[in-house]
Amino acid sequence: MSYVDQGMTRGRMWAIIMVAVLHALIGYAFVTGLAYKYVKAVQEDLKTFDVTEEPPPPEEPPPEPPKEAPPPPVVSPPPLVRTNAPAPTITTVRIAPPPVITPTAPPAPPAPPAPPPPPRVVEPARARANLQGLITADDYPSAALRNGEAGTVRVRLTIDTNGRVSACEVTSGSGSSSLDSTTCRLLRSRARFTPARDNTGAATSDTVNAPPIRWQIQDQ
Repeated sequence: MSYVDQGMTRGRMWAIIMVAVLHALIGYAFVTGLAYKYVKAVQEDLKTFDVTEEPPPPEEPPPEPPKEAPPPPVVSPPPLVRTNAPAPTITTVRIAPPPVITPTAPPAPPAPPAPPPPPRVVEPARARANLQGLITADDYPSAALRNGEAGTVRVRLTIDTNGRVSACEVTSGSGSSSLDSTTCRLLRSRARFTPARDNTGAATSDTVNAPPIRWQIQDQ
């Protein structure tokens, strides 16, 4: 049973193969023939086919130009009318002059009060020795001796509260500056006074006119 099946199977296979080959050959011949006929028919059609160009579309008419509006009428300007303008009124404003300011001097300050009067001298100063005797021939200036100068000197002495001569003023000169200056120098250094007293009893300054001092060279 198996052997018969195998023999039948191989036979069927060969039969199928042969049928397939036959169909392939028929199909090839059929396709080749049809293709040839088709190509030939296409060539014949190309030989007799006339290509006609389609006519161009009709040109559209150009648009109508816009209608221009008529220009406005020319209107002439109204004539110029010249009017004489009145002249401007000039108003003069008078400015008052500035007031004259007279400077006034400031008031003078009040005068200072008068100083109180000096205390009244009740007791004048007195010399403790003779003023003429305080100067001797030995005090004669050498320059005055050489020049032969002589004369009388009058002086005013200022006495302080201590009784000393604080100032000497020549009221009448001898004509020799050497004799005048020597007289004041000697009296300032040698003269002593009892100081003056005021009305309260206190010592005060005073002036004294000294007696004249005579300078004379002994040989003359």
